[in-house]
Amino acid sequence: MTTIEFVDQTLRDGQQSLWGLKMRPYHAADALGHLDRAGYRVVDLTGPGMFTVLLRTFKDDPWAATDFLVQGLKNNVVRCGMRTISVIGFNHTPDSIIDLWIQTLIKHGVTSFWIYDCLYDMPTMHRLAKVIHDNGGVAVPAVMYGLTGAHDDDFFAQRAKEMASWEGVQTIYVEDAAGVLKPERAATLLPAIRAATGSIPLELHCHNTTGLAPLNYIEGIKAGFTILHTASRPMANGPSLPSTEAMATIVESMGHTHGLDKSTFAPVAANFEWAARDAGFEPSVPAEYDPRIYDHQLPGGMTGTLISQLQQHGMADRFPAVLEEIPRVRQELASPIMATPFSQFVGIQAVLNVVTGERYRLIPDEVIRYAMGHYGPLIRDVDPAVMDKILDSSRARQFQGWVRPQPSLGEIRSKFTPGISDEELLMRFMTSDEEVDAMLAAGPIRTEPRRSENEIVRTIQDIARGASDITSLSIAQPGWALNACKNH
Repeated sequence: MTTIEFVDQTLRDGQQSLWGLKMRPYHAADALGHLDRAGYRVVDLTGPGMFTVLLRTFKDDPWAATDFLVQGLKNNVVRCGMRTISVIGFNHTPDSIIDLWIQTLIKHGVTSFWIYDCLYDMPTMHRLAKVIHDNGGVAVPAVMYGLTGAHDDDFFAQRAKEMASWEGVQTIYVEDAAGVLKPERAATLLPAIRAATGSIPLELHCHNTTGLAPLNYIEGIKAGFTILHTASRPMANGPSLPSTEAMATIVESMGHTHGLDKSTFAPVAANFEWAARDAGFEPSVPAEYDPRIYDHQLPGGMTGTLISQLQQHGMADRFPAVLEEIPRVRQELASPIMATPFSQFVGIQAVLNVVTGERYRLIPDEVIRYAMGHYGPLIRDVDPAVMDKILDSSRARQFQGWVRPQPSLGEIRSKFTPGISDEELLMRFMTSDEEVDAMLAAGPIRTEPRRSENEIVRTIQDIARGASDITSLSIAQPGWALNACKNH
């Protein structure tokens, strides 16, 4: 009998996969106390993508949002995810800013960092792990899985072995972002990683895009993985992760134990059923099996974001064509593992190929620089015909001889108003003055969950239909009053 621990992904990857990161702090307010006492090993809380959406979409202060959530989870270790060479956006971030980002998050109570580099630039990842450790945080290096034909079990196992040797690393994290791991591959891959890493605890994070993630978790438990990533049921399944409710039952049925307080499951789920309606999303349902996922390998976290972006530009009907184009682009661009930022590079190039009607007529700078090796070593060569198009572009000629800029923090500070906080400096450097000014003008973030106008209307409708436990509702303002009650 083994004790299985859980990492909660409701607030981070669950909402990234299903809502495109559009969860605001008040959506989680009523769930925080229950999550805090549930017994999770870690609550995965935030990341650069959340900062970006809160700032640009809602003009919410991401630091204030982080503080509110951390305070509500004061008895938990909370986690942030980050890449090795950039923070917000896809451009390279100077090491001085990456280091300040880590130091500032730790100051705000975020002390666990899962770190990843899908091109496996190991010296750069090791540098980041050391910075986290030296500043009092805990680095959790990630083995990012993908179906490429170039990454075999031994490749992943040897990278995990190296990560496990780094000072301060307490666990290794294995992620199937695209949901393409099959149980038969899990049965060879996961034992290989376990054998290569000695006794260090292993975490498993599989998106349930094909419905096979719980089976992979079972294989992981058999192989000696003792930490599973899950989400509350309304924020689970589909492109998200397995539900905590289901996996707790599976763990018990296998004869193992866990430390979760199952009485917290229902109130957390009830909160996010409400929050989904308030935010304009449907609570998640399990996805039907679709074998196309093994071709396009679109990550769960990117699915919601890509659909949302296409909808914003009136192109939602082009999504099926983009899915068909993605596998071809992925192969041509040297089969990168499909996770941020390379899944975005492939996805954006596929969108451009579809909407322009001419493949590689437009090539983003990021794709050009990726092909030229600016993001790290490629596992194989880019398709020669595509590489010719890339190198023939004027932008490629401008990037010849490029070296990643490494200004000091002092040099960066000299370009901004003296005396601004580290938090404001980071946001202004990584976004724009206009966006930060708009955030500051918007005032304090909203943290009170109830009730929005839409929620009041829905409550009245539920009372009228007899579909609510509420028996009466009274609203009064000077000059008028509304009273609704259930007929008996």
